[in-house]
Amino acid sequence: MNRKLRVGVIFGGRSGEHEVSVRSARAVIDAMDAEKYEVTPIAITKEGKWLSPSHSSKLLPAETKKLLSGGVVAEKRQPSTLIGDPSSNALMRSESSDEHRLDVVFPVLHGTYGEDGTIQGWFEMVGIPFVGCGVLASSCGMDKVTMKALFREAGLPICNHTWALRKVWDEDRQAVLRSVIRKIGFPCFVKPANLGSSVGISKATDKATLEKAIDLAARYDRKIIIEEGLDAREIECGVMGNEKVEASLPGEYVVHDKAASFLDYTEKYSGTGHVEFVVPAPLSKAQTARIQRLAVRAFQAIDGTGLARVDFFLRRDTGEILINELNTLPGLTDVSGFPKMWAATGISFTEVIDRLIQLALESYREKSRNETSI
Repeated sequence: MNRKLRVGVIFGGRSGEHEVSVRSARAVIDAMDAEKYEVTPIAITKEGKWLSPSHSSKLLPAETKKLLSGGVVAEKRQPSTLIGDPSSNALMRSESSDEHRLDVVFPVLHGTYGEDGTIQGWFEMVGIPFVGCGVLASSCGMDKVTMKALFREAGLPICNHTWALRKVWDEDRQAVLRSVIRKIGFPCFVKPANLGSSVGISKATDKATLEKAIDLAARYDRKIIIEEGLDAREIECGVMGNEKVEASLPGEYVVHDKAASFLDYTEKYSGTGHVEFVVPAPLSKAQTARIQRLAVRAFQAIDGTGLARVDFFLRRDTGEILINELNTLPGLTDVSGFPKMWAATGISFTEVIDRLIQLALESYREKSRNETSI
């Protein structure tokens, strides 16, 4: 009888999206098939400290802990012995004498240090399969300025935007304000270039609110991106795959209350009722097909693997479809769009997780074909 696959779920992290990551981890573990997987939780604190599985499990609800057979087996072991140590001579799993070594890791880490290629680089160094995009795609997908440059190079439709460094903002606020007003105008949206879950985002309608918005975004990142405000519907589409990529049915965030002027962090995760995620989105067949095609092309433009969520604007005035951004580790919580879109497409969250793990193993095997010596 084949043993269960040992999966390490890594969550938390030094990011403004720490709490969202914990929620995503709970949902992922709850949806995993206990007959197939032995799950080991590995949490990272907001200060960057890695916790042992036993301490990590304390951050999860009681019903989730019942699935953590791997956490019990390896409860006294440190993450470095479960995943690998780059300073060790035995980097590959097959060379390790540790019988509890993980077979694959599922990083449920949103934002900086988890979604930006940082931790993916460590996984590459220790030679362990991992779910999601590699170093290049993760870093390009995290930085909205770089991402949009790649989209433009690929001929994909995007909205007008500009950006500024925090250092430049600190040195000459008025020059930055004049540049943004000249290039973008009002209304506009101001965001940290390297963050997600709508953290640090503000809508600016005049010079005073623009200044406050840039101040807020600058708290979270050294690079700030400013995008034109559009009268548009907000559409999302999930993608999964490596060389062969599949797109889900699109979903749409529908605002039911004018108090929710845009989809911020509170509206996404607090369940205020002002915003509803509708899937499938009420679109024509042609619109749905175009969004799916553009989602796949955007994923390929950054050399993505595994999964991503692609966000779109559907302009109400012209009907034009624009790519807003791509998220290489989308929210996987109970209220997140990614699982809902695949469920509407006919693929349960449990099956989604199965596919993502298999894609991780497939990607690892493909990379292992590379020769490392001449």
